[in-house]
This record gives sequence, C-alpha cells and structure tokens, in this order.
Amino acid sequence: MSTANANKEMVLRYLDEVWQKKNIESVDIYLASNYKRYLSPISEPLTLEGQRQRLIGFRTAFPDIQLTVEDIFANGDRVAFRSTMRATHHGVFQGIQPTGKSLTVSLLDVIRIEHGKFVEHWGGPDLFDLLKQLGATFSTM
Repeated sequence: MSTANANKEMVLRYLDEVWQKKNIESVDIYLASNYKRYLSPISEPLTLEGQRQRLIGFRTAFPDIQLTVEDIFANGDRVAFRSTMRATHHGVFQGIQPTGKSLTVSLLDVIRIEHGKFVEHWGGPDLFDLLKQLGATFSTM
C-alpha cells in the first residue's frame, strides 16, 4: 500500500474511532505530541491537549454527532477530506444555550502526517453556518 493510501486509511480510522465511536482517549494514538491544529490564520494553533478539549466540547454540545465522509484525497503526507456533520444541540456551544435544534454542517479538513501521526491539521466545520442554524444573529455590513 502506498504512503498516501496508508495515510488516507489512518484518517478514516481516526474519524471512526474518535467521532463515530466517541473514543476521545484514542486521540493519543493518532495525534503527535507536537500536533498543531490551525483553526484560523490569525489565532494560535491548538496543541494536542487543546484539540482534545475541543473534541470534548463538541461532544458535550452535540452528543449525537455523526460524520459522513463525502470525499477523501491523499497525496504524499497530506490527506484532505470533505465531510458532513449531523447533530442535535443538547449542550452549551460558543455561549449558546441548548436549543434542541438539529443541524447539518459541511467540514473541510487537511491533515499532514509524519511518522504515522498527525502533526498539522487545518480546517474544520463551517462555523458560520453552524451558528446560524443554532439561531445566532450577525449584523450585516
């Protein structure tokens, strides 16, 4: 199996283990100790522990999260995937009290793998759309 295909399979295992099976502890299997999660070009990247807390926060706010991988591509040490998250808002998220609303949100992610571990990760859910579905309002310019 090529490195690209092995990396793609590893990302699929991670998504299944952490998101579908809700096994947050398994992040240590997949994420390197020097892992960096880039959520924004202007904010500090999350560390391994920061990512773990982020996952716990999503699980608390949306305990029934299900991800469907729509597309996945691998080239060398990078894997890109497009997925759809479906969930119900049962806990506080970004200061928004539980609404009970169901939501469907797109995600785009790119992961760089080195020595069998995720070392860099970019992207994630469309937070603007997610917050809009929860009823957040935004002023227009």
